[in-house]
Amino acid sequence: MDHSDHSMHKMAPQGAAAPANAMELTDGEVTRWNPATGKVTIRHAEIKNLDMPAMTMVFALRNPDDGAALKAGDKVRFHAESADGSLVITRIEVVAQ
Repeated sequence: MDHSDHSMHKMAPQGAAAPANAMELTDGEVTRWNPATGKVTIRHAEIKNLDMPAMTMVFALRNPDDGAALKAGDKVRFHAESADGSLVITRIEVVAQ
């Protein structure tokens, strides 16, 4: 019996394909950036991976240095996750206006 068509090397490695919403970015607008606390207030669209409706809220940045260039009025795209009962932004980028 020929199994040459069934080679495992044709399969994607386990863990290679992330779920579609794993790093889905959400649109928002910075309303406040507080470098002293490393927290940013964002008016955002629905955050699908957290099943959260659009609203304005405060987020911590996993890496506060990511906020160094943020200012009120900036349009951003970001990814937030729930960590230890808090919402943390793990990625944020300013959208060219």
